[in-house]
This record gives sequence, C-alpha cells and structure tokens, in this order.
Amino acid sequence: MSRTTPTAMAQLVASLDLEPLEQDLFRGTSPQVGWQRVFGGQVIGQALVAAQRTVPQDRPVHSLHGYFMRPGDPAAPIIYTVDRMRDGLSFSTRQVMAIQHGKAIFSLSASFQKEEQGLEYQAPMPAGVTPPEDLPGKEEMSAAFLTGAPDHIRSYWERERPIEVRPLSLEHYISDHKLDAEQKVWVRVTGPVPDDHIIQAAILAYLSDMTLLDTALFAHGRSVFDRNLQVASLDHAMWFHRPCKLDDWLLYSMDSPNSNGARGFTRGSLYQRDGKLIASVAQEGLIRDRAQPKK
Repeated sequence: MSRTTPTAMAQLVASLDLEPLEQDLFRGTSPQVGWQRVFGGQVIGQALVAAQRTVPQDRPVHSLHGYFMRPGDPAAPIIYTVDRMRDGLSFSTRQVMAIQHGKAIFSLSASFQKEEQGLEYQAPMPAGVTPPEDLPGKEEMSAAFLTGAPDHIRSYWERERPIEVRPLSLEHYISDHKLDAEQKVWVRVTGPVPDDHIIQAAILAYLSDMTLLDTALFAHGRSVFDRNLQVASLDHAMWFHRPCKLDDWLLYSMDSPNSNGARGFTRGSLYQRDGKLIASVAQEGLIRDRAQPKK
C-alpha cells in the first residue's frame, strides 16, 4: 500500500508536536528538506512549544527572547530542557535550553500572562500596500524571476515550504542597487493549522524568522543568496500582542536601522489583513563578508 507524502505544512506541525521524555524534558526532530543546518525559526518554535507545555493553558505567551549559539544539525534530534523560573499570580517565566550532541545550540526566555483588559493602542498598518492576490505567486515567480537564476536561488524558491511568501518587491534579489533598508512581504501558511494556541504561537514564531535579516542587506546592494556573505541569526525577540488563527495572509513590514561590526539589526511588525497588529519582532544577525580582506 502506497503512503502519501506529508505536505511541508504537515511536516512543520508534526515537528512542533514535541515528544515528552520526562517532566520538563522534550525531544524534537527536523523535517528532512536538504538543509545543511536547522532553520532558526524551527528551533524558536520548538523551544516555545516546550515552554508552553509547562505553563497553565490560561497563560498565553506574550514575549520571548532567544540566542543562537551553534548551528543545528538537521539529522539529529534536539533535546529541550525547561526551567520553571517563576509562576506568579498573573505571569509565568520559563527558560529553555536546546541541546544537540551534548552542547547548547539555542537558549530561550519566555514570559506568559493571564489574559486581562487594559489600555489599548496600536500603530496603524502601512497604507497603500498591494494585496497578495495582485502579486505574483509561486508559479508566476518561477516563470518571470527564476528563469536563468542561479541554482541555489531557484531551489530555494521552488522548494515546497510550509509558509508562502509574496514580496512586494523582488528588486534586491535581481540587482546590486543600494536600496532603502525596508521591505514588506505577505506570508501565509500553506496548509491547515490546529485550533491550538500553543501551535499557532509557535508557527507565528517560526515564520517571524523568515526574510527578516534580509532587510539589513538592502542598504548594501546585497542579498542572502550572495555566496560571499556569511549570514546567520544571532538573537531573536518577539512580542505577541493579539491571538491569530493564521487562517489568512499576514503582512510582514520590516526595516533595518543599523548595520556595523559584521552585524545587522532588523525590526518587524506582523499585521492581519484587517489591520490588527499581531506581533512585533527584533533580531540581530551576522552578515560577515567572506570576501573582505583580513586586517
């Protein structure tokens, strides 16, 4: 009897459903998609699931802060250990360590809060943004943009992925012009998401690591596909403002106010199509020029 190959989205959901090994100890695996290292968003998402599994259900995550220490090995399981730092009347705090081959590869601190009412305000969603339906999809991008593109660029965009990305502009991929250090992309999941706030928050954390660090390269006329660049996330912070079921497109608006010291700093805001601000993100990453002469 033939078996149906799981979709990329089903693989992502399965990878976030961590295996409990003991109290506060979990094991995660990586989808085998041919990457040389584990995607940072996956480690963030899995660590967040591990933390949430130790917190009362009535306390959703409101913030996380993580540091990447070593690249993850996709062929090996990742062990997540959770330290229950504090459980107060309204807030809980957790510390998570991700371990492979006996060494820490990522650490996460996350805070959780009972839902309560309070003063409310949000920055408005950017105006005049082209809707995702009017932007080229995967097939159109392949035909118009990927013809003649280098193999590593073509394979990245043509690979089945759990998150579809539709950039408002592709200029930075196809030119070396120095551009304003900002970008907007529409993102959405490519399959069903469980009606579970733990998994929904983890998937939101997963996709928040996509395209973010690219923005720091715009001002330099470079892209993450530049083989002369070493690009990697160093840390990642995220604030969850409002719940989201991930059943429609989200606008990811990003900018990079600074790059120096072989590092780039980026910020992002995730909006629902109706204008609600779902989450805010900040990240610093390594953007080392391999071709730069050593001093």
